[in-house]
Amino acid sequence: MRTETLDIPGSTPGTRHTLTVLRFGTPGAGPKAYIQGAMHADEVPAMLVVQQLRAQLVLLEAQGALRGEVVLVPFANPLGLAQLLLGQPHGRFDLADGGNFNRGFPDLSAALLDAVRKHLTDDTAHNSRTIRAALRRLAGPLQAATSAEHLKHHLLQLAIDADVVLDLHCDSDAVMHLYALTPQRALAEQLGAALGARAVLLATDSGGSPFDEACTRPWLALQQALPQWPIALGCFAATVELRGECDTDHALARQDAQGLVGFLRQRGVLAGTPGALPAPICDPTPLAGSEPLTAPHAGVIVFHRRSGEQVAPGDAIADLVDPASGAITTVRCQSAGVLYARCGSRWAHAGKRLGKIAGVTLNRTGPLLSP
Repeated sequence: MRTETLDIPGSTPGTRHTLTVLRFGTPGAGPKAYIQGAMHADEVPAMLVVQQLRAQLVLLEAQGALRGEVVLVPFANPLGLAQLLLGQPHGRFDLADGGNFNRGFPDLSAALLDAVRKHLTDDTAHNSRTIRAALRRLAGPLQAATSAEHLKHHLLQLAIDADVVLDLHCDSDAVMHLYALTPQRALAEQLGAALGARAVLLATDSGGSPFDEACTRPWLALQQALPQWPIALGCFAATVELRGECDTDHALARQDAQGLVGFLRQRGVLAGTPGALPAPICDPTPLAGSEPLTAPHAGVIVFHRRSGEQVAPGDAIADLVDPASGAITTVRCQSAGVLYARCGSRWAHAGKRLGKIAGVTLNRTGPLLSP
């Protein structure tokens, strides 16, 4: 294991942050995997899983079991980790401007098309090498003004040429679920099976340019723009939601790290017989079909259903109790599916996201992820 420290300039004189990067294996020897924890810095289960994964990779490297390279970022957002407001951590949004740390990553698709269109051939492997090299060149000189932009550019530069990119998050109160590209359904199913996911949500563009799509979108855009050439989707990227914030547990972290190791074996990053994956717990569903449940007014939240339960159209999911009048409003779902996440607090302002259901009947448009 080799440790690298990257500087992130501070926004004011006398301040700076650093990003820790752990590198395993030999660059260029085989497939590359990039895994980061806690892009939303207060989603701490991801940091614990990365520590378990780190320990397993140290052993595997000592055994000569790395066919390729694994780049591991234990905490992907030192800026967010430093944000405390009245004693509470705030790692999802940049307090400087309100921006979501996992939105607004650079989209290299147009620049990639210009860079490679004259260099592609009928050889798929040649094209993948050409595209990967071009992505490295394009990500290298990205210019940043703010600390958040510097952070995002560092992360993209580390991951842009990887074969596998896994961005580890968690939700407030949730079961294991993940997000991936629709054309990569088969790989998403494999990852979901390895981790025991209860929902696998697919989209070609979820909106907002999150980190995982910044890594995969250039490949998909190139494939769509140049159908005359054989272009593989050379990067599989997924956002993995490691249950809820309170599911910060050594046993769960070991289990999840072992699932990730199994998936990396399936992808040829690690040596050893992959073995059969567990049977999937769920079928993938479109992210556009997921149903966000929102509070119509403020009130005390009383849930009728737990995360992970199957629900049917019309089921009561939660009550909102008005503390002034005592009136109760019952929030019901439209979709059949699994209630894969609930909010962690029990007080709602008007419009608050109360929960999310992985369904198939809705067809939402516009930004599909929560803010």
